[in-house]
Amino acid sequence: MSDLGPAAPLPEIPAPLDEARFAEIRAIARPLVVRGLAADWPAVAAARSGDEAIVAYLTREALPRPVRAIAAPPAERGRFFYNADLTGFNFQAGNGRLDLFLADLLRARGMTDVPAMAIQSEEIAALFPRFAAENRLPLLPDVDPRIWIGNRIRVAPHYDVKENAAVCVAGRRRFTLFPPEQIANLYPGPLEQTPAGTPVSMVDQHAPDLARYPRYAEAWQTAQQATLEPGDAIYIPYCWWHGVESLEAVSILVNYWWNEGTPEGAGSPYDALLHAMLALKHLPPEQRGVWRGMMDYYVFETAGDPARHLPEHAKGVLGAPSPGRFAQMKAIIRQALG
Repeated sequence: MSDLGPAAPLPEIPAPLDEARFAEIRAIARPLVVRGLAADWPAVAAARSGDEAIVAYLTREALPRPVRAIAAPPAERGRFFYNADLTGFNFQAGNGRLDLFLADLLRARGMTDVPAMAIQSEEIAALFPRFAAENRLPLLPDVDPRIWIGNRIRVAPHYDVKENAAVCVAGRRRFTLFPPEQIANLYPGPLEQTPAGTPVSMVDQHAPDLARYPRYAEAWQTAQQATLEPGDAIYIPYCWWHGVESLEAVSILVNYWWNEGTPEGAGSPYDALLHAMLALKHLPPEQRGVWRGMMDYYVFETAGDPARHLPEHAKGVLGAPSPGRFAQMKAIIRQALG
């Protein structure tokens, strides 16, 4: 780890957690660890019996399809990231059988130089129907869970444009979280090519280069950290940055992503960000200032509803959200982009 000192501990509560309390936690929009939330999962019980037991639990079903796995050489010390010149990644990807991947995972425990290996974000219901039926999170009955399997790996801090609840099934996982407003101090990487789906911090959390990334020291003052044991869970609010480290030779996580309150048919905020960069980023400063005010008025409504002075029939795209209105906006944008 770095010489910046320890991160502050993440707040935590013991299970059980009911729907009312979970709603309060989400409304506050702060991360929280729930110890023992999934302690009664059969998968957690299998993991506590040993690596072989959890592998047997996973492979008791006939697997319907290949899975995608990634691997990085031992020299990368478990860090999935870019290559040295940012022309690609430091890992290779391929498709194969899960049982063979798990056998390799067990075999790698005895190796001196261990490659980093992972299967990431597989839909559990499509891959392990029995697992999905036996290991449920009642708080999120309508969210399809995903599974992450690997050895001692590190994923750079990144954000999800969703809320996230994650359950540690096997091994231990260390989470390091930063609030969304720390984006400038975390030095995000490229937008087009990312190892985690959204931009990742370019700073190596284990060895931060403060000469190159000096503001990271400010970000670290806001960092919060927790290590999850099997059965523990963490709630990560919308767009909070989180780095994840798997600390054992066999490590399994189940997570739930969801967005609540997004109107049907609405566009992607990430797409809107790219469109704003296309249209506004390279304007002269004084013009960008004008459009910042426009955005505040029309999008963020800093002066209240921008259409409140208009009769309902004349509000057009400023009117109440609906699938039809969103379709109208998309048509206008498609026409404008040619």
